[in-house]
Amino acid sequence: LHTPMFFFLLNLALTDLGSICTTVPKAMHNSLWHTNNISYSACAAQVFFFLFFISAELSLLTIMSYDRYVSICKPLHYGTLLGSRACAHMAAAAWASAFLNALLHTANTFSLPLCHGNALGQFFCEIPQILKLSCSHSNLRELGLLAVSVCLVFGCFVFIVFSYVQIFRAVLRIPSEQGRHKAFSTCLPHLAVVSLFISTGVFAYLKPPSISSPSLDLALSVLYSVVPPALNPLIYSLRNQELKAALRTLMTGRFHKQ
Repeated sequence: LHTPMFFFLLNLALTDLGSICTTVPKAMHNSLWHTNNISYSACAAQVFFFLFFISAELSLLTIMSYDRYVSICKPLHYGTLLGSRACAHMAAAAWASAFLNALLHTANTFSLPLCHGNALGQFFCEIPQILKLSCSHSNLRELGLLAVSVCLVFGCFVFIVFSYVQIFRAVLRIPSEQGRHKAFSTCLPHLAVVSLFISTGVFAYLKPPSISSPSLDLALSVLYSVVPPALNPLIYSLRNQELKAALRTLMTGRFHKQ
């Protein structure tokens, strides 16, 4: 499993685990102890780590679309373009850019004065809910940062779409049906994860204000913050034959040892 695809899958699994651990344990604690309190520092930490893991996940999904593009459209150059050093550099760039993005947003958001109380309408701290509590004339910097983030997300989305347009064009030129099926099967897990991640996030943040309500906002927050990280491992494990074969071999070896 020491290939670029599984290297990036490992990084993606870390982002999924991190984003789940950032929001769910505190929500479970509050539910079990019948409280809804969180300290100011814990709220800031939650915002930082959630943004960090979500940003890293988007960057990694973009890199993985490039991995699929090179493997199908430029197979003879795969070892050169996606060597171990190149993969390490791309993963490091994804984590570093995510750290910088999360740090800027967190520092800027928590430098704003809160003028409208301290009650959030979500089960975890997120920037849009915190901005509702700040003074209306003080959050222009954060809105500017959010605009930059939206542009970056849109850029990643365009890159992924362009990669898959090239992939589909190359796959449709494969003469054998078996070859086309194999090529598509390597892309479907990644495409499913990207679609789930982007669609839930876009709908949560860009839904029409006319259909907004506290209960709907809460449900959408669960949808985009919990559901994609929980389903990503299932999507990849069910569709990836190599992963299932490796797990089967691992489990068989342990069984024989016992």
